[in-house]
Amino acid sequence: MANIDELKQYKHIHLIGIGGVSMSGIAEILHSWGFIVTGSDANESETTEKLKKNHIPVTIGHDLANLEKSNLVVYSAAIKKDDVELVRAKELNIPIIERGTFLGILTKAFKNTICVSGTHGKTTTTSMISLCFLEACKDPSIQVGAYLKQLDGNYRVGNSEYFIIEACEYVESYLKLFPRTEVVLNIDNDHLDYFGTLENIVKSFCNYVKLLPENGLLVTNWDDPNCRLITRNTLAKVVTYGIRSENANFVARNIVFNNNGFPTFDAYYNNNFYKTISLSVPGIHNVLNALACIAVCHEYGLEKEDIKNALFKYTGAHRRFEYKGSFDNINVYDDYGHHPTEILATANALKQKKYNHSWVIFQPHTYSRTKTLLNDFANVLTNFDNIIVTDIYAARENNTYDISSKDLVEKIKELGHDAIYISDFDDIVKYVKEHAKPTDIVLTLGAGTVTNIGPMLVRN
Repeated sequence: MANIDELKQYKHIHLIGIGGVSMSGIAEILHSWGFIVTGSDANESETTEKLKKNHIPVTIGHDLANLEKSNLVVYSAAIKKDDVELVRAKELNIPIIERGTFLGILTKAFKNTICVSGTHGKTTTTSMISLCFLEACKDPSIQVGAYLKQLDGNYRVGNSEYFIIEACEYVESYLKLFPRTEVVLNIDNDHLDYFGTLENIVKSFCNYVKLLPENGLLVTNWDDPNCRLITRNTLAKVVTYGIRSENANFVARNIVFNNNGFPTFDAYYNNNFYKTISLSVPGIHNVLNALACIAVCHEYGLEKEDIKNALFKYTGAHRRFEYKGSFDNINVYDDYGHHPTEILATANALKQKKYNHSWVIFQPHTYSRTKTLLNDFANVLTNFDNIIVTDIYAARENNTYDISSKDLVEKIKELGHDAIYISDFDDIVKYVKEHAKPTDIVLTLGAGTVTNIGPMLVRN
């Protein structure tokens, strides 16, 4: 069970932005530990409704009444400094803590916090490890970055020493955590609006692995040269995995794919046969994610059969190559990929499936990423037969970068591949309906509102 002595001074904790992916999980954990938990959020959602059903009061808009009764206020990074509740908390001298810092306090309460990080694959690998621990009846607490059907949400409150969480490198929030185990899946050039260079990202991961205690565990990808570099910065036990690296501790051999693109492979541990594993998610990148999961679970003494069964039961998290339905014998999928490496992995996974022609509807995510990686985006998108690009999803940015989706379309055309720009989602649906043929496959791609197009295609 978690040690919550550090938090016992607070009876009533109020969360601003309680409907967020991480904040909602924090709320449920605190509630289960017996704290009075209240919160507010700008928008109603499935998450806020679920919190209310679980007897956590949520106000849509501002909630000064509950805030004024609280002993501690936790706020998400999305909350602006002039927020009414934040200002009021300061006036009343109520302690305030940012979500990332508070999550660090929670991770300290658990004897075994397992943090899954890396530029790509965090949600999938966190989900895989979580299902293995559930299969082995370890009763873990879990926080994952997307809806997972086995949890009926993105979090689970357990009653054990295990806390499995997705640890994000953006703005280095993962440096506030207290891990016993770290999984580093890969280190790539993302979030350059914050880090500036890949070298700075590697430095940040070096600082991250320094957080591990000497009796801790680092599981990392031996196929990734940047992951190899960071292992010098920890005294913890290092366990490695890979597909190309035959000298890694865990290696996948004899990889084959079925008609859905789902892999089966033989896992080897220190060159000895370990177990034959079949996945229910597509792509070679998921073999790597599964190896990371197997390495963690093996180190924690889970039975091979439990690992095998749980991995087979994992059919993907929300927006990870998620099947949305079909129309006119055309299958529609949706994926969160918004970085060239992720798009290439998704394109390669798609190629393992049986279909006629592929369609991608891509929504670039942030102006800075689009500008910095424009050539890389153009190159990887040429892996699809038909390319539609819609407007850049701004997220947290203003367009000070002099970039647009039309620039990406032009860059793709320079590579000798056709692409079209369509802004309006209704027009995209109309175009695809008119031009896609039976047994084609359609993929909506990006971390923004492009996810709304799949249901429109299937429904109309």
